[in-house]
Order: sequence, then structure tokens, then C-alpha cells
Amino acid sequence: MKPARIVVLLIALAAGGVAALLAGRSDPPPAVVQAPVAPLETVDVLIAASDIGLGTTVSANEMRWQTWPAAAAGSNFIRKNDRPDAVNQLSGSIARSPFLAGEPIREARLIKGPGSGYMAAILPSGMRAISTDVTPETGAAGFILPNDRVDVILTRRDREAEKAAGVEVHSSETILTNVRVLAIDQNVEEKAGQRVVVGKTATLELTQRQAETLVLSRTMGQLSLALRSLVDASGNNDTPSEDRGGRRGGINVVRYGVTTMTTPK
Repeated sequence: MKPARIVVLLIALAAGGVAALLAGRSDPPPAVVQAPVAPLETVDVLIAASDIGLGTTVSANEMRWQTWPAAAAGSNFIRKNDRPDAVNQLSGSIARSPFLAGEPIREARLIKGPGSGYMAAILPSGMRAISTDVTPETGAAGFILPNDRVDVILTRRDREAEKAAGVEVHSSETILTNVRVLAIDQNVEEKAGQRVVVGKTATLELTQRQAETLVLSRTMGQLSLALRSLVDASGNNDTPSEDRGGRRGGINVVRYGVTTMTTPK
């Protein structure tokens, strides 16, 4: 082997040895220290163990405690550390609105009504429940469901106008507007996807003044319910010509839009 090649080989071996020596002496990489994870703070809250319908009596078996993130537990949730006996305390209450399975129980939506019916329990303070007969023709062919909003229309014979006209005269006028339907017959909520309830009786939520107006109007002629659109049912967009002071929560007692029809005798 030529001397030049031997020199090159020796230089390469020496360089490799120096590199290995330097690598062995290098400091090890610093260890990665992970920050400790804070444990999630939880609290036991009272929830519905199964679906609870409107107006039903809540039993102890329909409620249970569920671990819940403390940060997500609202102030109106019932906590076990505050009320450990809440299941027994609330058992027998009546649901003023429905609960879905897994939904936190809120006491404001329950009411204790020993000896009372569910309708009296779910009525808001100051309101009355009064029923009126309906037919497919006067009840929107069964498309009116509980919690819908309706206008009540009175159709009657106008005896005074008949004297002047000499013919039979009928008039139609809206006497109540934006009234909430509490029930159709005994159904107080939509069940199993039911979209049509052809009943014989509609129960309405009225003030005392409105209830008097409805009872008086029943003796004067035929009452019909006009279903309001969901868009404007939340507020009263009507401008009645006469307001009798029976207003509560967007509900008015009104008389307006009189339509007359004459029929030869």
C-alpha cells in the first residue's frame, strides 16, 4: 500500500476516534417536566332519571344524583352537598313543565299541591283555566295543540241590525286574542309525535276578566278558535279598537274586526 493512502487512513481513524470521544462526553438532553394536571372539580346534582311529562306527579324513582362538573352546575341546580335529602323532599311534586331524561331538576319548575289536580298546579299565578266546546270546524280541524296560541271569534245574529235591514244579519268579531291553549280534552302536551288532536273541548288560560267575557259570549252565539302563527304568537301585533283592560303577558280582551252577513228571510 502506498504511503499516501496509509496516511489518509490514519487521519480518518483519528478523526473518528476524536468524534466518538466528544460524543461520549456531551451532556445528556434535559428531561421534559410535565406540569401536574389539576383534578376536575365535580359536584353531585339532581337530574331526571327518565322523561317526566307536564302535569305528572314526580316519584323518587324518577330522580337520581349525577356527578356534574362544578363549573357547569348552575346556581338553580339542586346539589347533594346542600340538600342531601332532596329526592324525598321533592317526591310527590307536580311538574309544571316537562323534563327530559338526564336534565337537571329545577325546583322552580315543580310545585307541591297536596290534594290538588295537575291543572291547578301548572296554572300561572292569577290565571284561570276555562273550557269551551270545539268541533273540527271551530277548532282548526284538530291542528290546535296544547301550548298553541289562538284568537277567539264570536259569531252571532245581530238583532238590532235585522230590524233596520229587514233581513237576517250575522256578525263575527274577535273577542279574545293571543290566548294560550292549556289542553285539548285531557291532553296537556304533545305525545309520541302527535300532530293532530281532534277533541271536543279546549281549555284556555285566561285572566278572570277574560273568563267572564268568554262565558258571556257563549250565550250570545258560536265561538271559534283561530290558530295563530308561531311567529307572532309570542307577542300581540294586533291593534284592537277597544281594550277592556284584561291585559296580561301580551293577552288582550278586544272587540274589533266586525264582519256582517245578511241573509234574506
